[in-house]
Amino acid sequence: MAVREAGQGGAGAGGYARARAGACAEGYAGGYPGGQPGGPGGAHEGGCACGDCPHGAREGHRRAVAAFLRRRDEFAAGQGLPAAVAHSASASRQWVSEELAQSAEHVAERGRAEGQAWRTGLWRRTAGVVWAAVVLVLLGQALTAVGSGWTAARTAGLAAALVLASSLTAASWFHRAKGGVLAPVIGEDNRLSTSRTVAAAWVLFVAYSVLVLAGRLAAASRHRERDALISGLDLARGAGIVTVLAVLCGIAVLVRRVVGLRVLGQRLQKVRADRPRAADLLTDDAGRGTFADIQYVVISGVALVFAAVRLARRPEQLPDLPWGLAVVVLVSAATYLAGKYAEGGRPVILSVVRAREAGDLDGPIRTGDDIEIRGAGFVPPGAQGADRLARMVVRVGAVHVHVPLIPVPGGFRNPTDTLLTVPVPADVEPGRVEVQVVTAAGVETNRYAVDVTE
Repeated sequence: MAVREAGQGGAGAGGYARARAGACAEGYAGGYPGGQPGGPGGAHEGGCACGDCPHGAREGHRRAVAAFLRRRDEFAAGQGLPAAVAHSASASRQWVSEELAQSAEHVAERGRAEGQAWRTGLWRRTAGVVWAAVVLVLLGQALTAVGSGWTAARTAGLAAALVLASSLTAASWFHRAKGGVLAPVIGEDNRLSTSRTVAAAWVLFVAYSVLVLAGRLAAASRHRERDALISGLDLARGAGIVTVLAVLCGIAVLVRRVVGLRVLGQRLQKVRADRPRAADLLTDDAGRGTFADIQYVVISGVALVFAAVRLARRPEQLPDLPWGLAVVVLVSAATYLAGKYAEGGRPVILSVVRAREAGDLDGPIRTGDDIEIRGAGFVPPGAQGADRLARMVVRVGAVHVHVPLIPVPGGFRNPTDTLLTVPVPADVEPGRVEVQVVTAAGVETNRYAVDVTE
């Protein structure tokens, strides 16, 4: 694919190879003798823009984004157009759109390389967080032991934390290429799943509680003490937390099923993210905060803190979550599930009209004219990037027309979520033809019939 940098009119495949080699050479030579840190055989540094270099993926993506933004703003200001197309508005628009689409695809490639490099190194960071939590448990046990002394319950709590941390570290290593310990909570769209994360937090907490009881039971020497610990697992004492755990795990499975069916039924548009982010727990695919997700995370987190305090105060039994608090969590979970059913919707065409420039005469739609397609849902959440916008297609009769990218300072005037402007190609036969939009997520709108004259 050709890649055009700012201030260049374009380059072929050979130009792209030379540009890539030059970028790597520049990264290698970034202030190091011999082109590499420490001499020959050293690792790439952050200055390397090579997409397959994990150390330089972030810098390569940053440079590609900066070059694209610079190029887009130049085109928006009317600069950088070759003389061969400058005389024709339609030719200029088509050339600019192609240039931006190719540059955007280059940015997307860099973004995917950065996401893969970030995900590969995530398992070390997640393992570090897990063992940092063990250290915090140790500090908490030590601080609370001042005055009252070290007890068997504190030993059991620390042992349970060590067992759980070791298990998570091993699982993180086996899934090191898929996000480490976060692999089970990363959805198919490469975003953190709110329902899976909340359910996983409760599963880990219940597992830790049972390990604490198991540790105390192993250390108990008296028959009466062992009976008391076993009775601490009775359903009558842990009914609240067991109910919450069952419902939250069921919702995590149900939400995956609901989203999958809605995507297959073209009632929900999903595009893949470059990499998961912590903000995914509180936002939708477009990065906007959603009430259903926020309240679900907040209420579940508060209830989890309460259960942890109950476990610390009564380590001889499962935390007895009060039914009032359990019902609050269940209501929050039901709200989250209802929000999943309500989100999304199929894109729709409401009207198609002939685009009219200032000074043009009114008239019917003819081949070569621009048409405005008005509707809703043309840009799926998370598809605001130029590489996603460039994938939008409009069927005009039997002809597929790629939606041109029309830049303005800071963004794009076309396409938008409610309005698309495309030319009617000369290959369209005069008469009644159907117009249909195919979004970046692959979802098709309804068909809208228009009359095209010669």
